[in-house]
Amino acid sequence: MSISRKDLADAGSPEALVKCILQAEPNLPVPVPIQELCARLGILRIDDLDTDTFEGGLVTDAKRSEGIIQAKRGGEPRRRFTIAHELGHFLMAHHVPDQPGQFLCKSSDLLRVQAKEGDQRQRREVEANRFAALMLMPPHLLRGAMAAFRDSDLQHVLQLARDFAVGKEAAARSYVQYHPQRIAIVVAGNGRVQRCYRSLSFPAIICPVGSPIPTGSLYRSSSDRPNIAGDIAACSPDLWIDVRRDLRAPALYEQVYLQQNGFAMILLRLEPVPEESAEERRLEEGWRYRFHSGRR
Repeated sequence: MSISRKDLADAGSPEALVKCILQAEPNLPVPVPIQELCARLGILRIDDLDTDTFEGGLVTDAKRSEGIIQAKRGGEPRRRFTIAHELGHFLMAHHVPDQPGQFLCKSSDLLRVQAKEGDQRQRREVEANRFAALMLMPPHLLRGAMAAFRDSDLQHVLQLARDFAVGKEAAARSYVQYHPQRIAIVVAGNGRVQRCYRSLSFPAIICPVGSPIPTGSLYRSSSDRPNIAGDIAACSPDLWIDVRRDLRAPALYEQVYLQQNGFAMILLRLEPVPEESAEERRLEEGWRYRFHSGRR
């Protein structure tokens, strides 16, 4: 690996940084050697973080000439994301720590995908997460891996998590972003919606964070064993999305992956509504006219 900080001189955003890194290192293997990359970019070492309060940390000087990353012990995929997240803080000079010379990040920070307007700390965490996701799952490598996938399936998410050595939820976020179908993945915990990731073309989920998983969802009736993705089956679309009563309802499919400790991922796939033929529209319009005019 030959990259140095000089290669990143004109980059400040997560996307620009990753683009420069990939240009300097076009042959990065999968999984990406994140610790080796840290060493090349000014990180002196990676220490264990022994605390229940924080997931990761970064100790550095004001000029960011060098730094030490701290990461909580745990599963390797989770630790890799923490290291990449802290590297993002280190490389983005506009990231100002809460305490002089030290960033400390909670597990909730590493899950954040949106920031409240005006909240600079949350914005920094969102940017560090974008950097980590892009660096550990470079878009061109992710697209290449996903080229073999057709219809969306949680088995694909599990495969990506294994191949790229990232957590299942991190893989799910990127999978939703790059898959061509209209899909969403709901993360459930103890029977309630915890988080939701959806493609740009997927409508808003009507179940807010903290609300119970709908009674009619496959999640409620699933008899699948933990850590095995269940079958994909049709479900009522109005369980999850707002369905206009004057339009033909779309087809919605659901798949459940039960995890340990009451957690689960729920894949939702929305099929396009088939085009009505001219004859179908004529009959429908005639029926509506008779219904509203009182004629038979």
